[in-house]
Amino acid sequence: MTTKIILDTDIGSDIDDAVCLAYLLAQPECELLGITTVTGEAARRAMMASALCRAAGKPGIPIYPGAETPLSPIAQQQPAAKQASALNRWPHETQFPAGRAVDFLRDTVQHHPGEITLLTIGPLTNIGTLFRDYPATARLLKGIVMMCGMFSDRFTKTGHSRPVEWNAKLDPVATDIVYRAPVAVHRSIGLDVTLQVTMPMPDVRARFQAKLLRPVLDFAEVWFQEASGITFHDPLAATTIFDDSICGFERGTVTVELQDEKGLGRTCWQPGAANAPHEAALAVQPERFFEHYFGVVEQAK
Repeated sequence: MTTKIILDTDIGSDIDDAVCLAYLLAQPECELLGITTVTGEAARRAMMASALCRAAGKPGIPIYPGAETPLSPIAQQQPAAKQASALNRWPHETQFPAGRAVDFLRDTVQHHPGEITLLTIGPLTNIGTLFRDYPATARLLKGIVMMCGMFSDRFTKTGHSRPVEWNAKLDPVATDIVYRAPVAVHRSIGLDVTLQVTMPMPDVRARFQAKLLRPVLDFAEVWFQEASGITFHDPLAATTIFDDSICGFERGTVTVELQDEKGLGRTCWQPGAANAPHEAALAVQPERFFEHYFGVVEQAK
């Protein structure tokens, strides 16, 4: 039996979004119902998603460019999809439905009540808008899995506040809306664990030879102009949908900082009882993750 998934992504900024999408396209247990893109140059991000879908032999997956302006009264901090500069080497669609991402999310969730897992790996503007405008959709989801936040002090220096994770920071108002939404399974994979799953540039170039990873490697070469490797933030979140033993989860309550200007979007974690509304990953097995990820992607046709 497959798992129905909708992916919300800011593909084109950090390379891990493309690494994640390649995994979903290769995962035989994933039924990818659609993709929505978010933040600046959403249409170019949609083109990148289209290139990977075509490379996977799945050109019919619906792709909708979404919001480019955050719900929060702050400037867009991610205006460009830099990796789209590598698109000329890969066939892709160039025309997409404009202004319909949230409607697509609403209609698809309503058509499959209790069946869809929403995977969010970018700023939460699209999903915050969905839950704000159509609050009933939250209860219709099977679950939401998010690469978002930070929930322990593992990487915090003594005397310093916990960092604000990028996806949460880019639209704190939307982040708050999403964490307040009554989704049956509300799971977060944050920096606490994703920072433990990395690969240096030479190893990426050597390992990313599978068919689905070749366009990803082209996009990664743009990323490597400013970075020395990959942190598998988003792929880690995706793999937990299909193997939840990769991470260790605890239940609790997440609140979002909206008052402290320097800490806007910071996720505050309060451990709780078994019926607490949120799950957060607080441990990870990196070797198990890499074995699972490449086992799926390298076996794809």
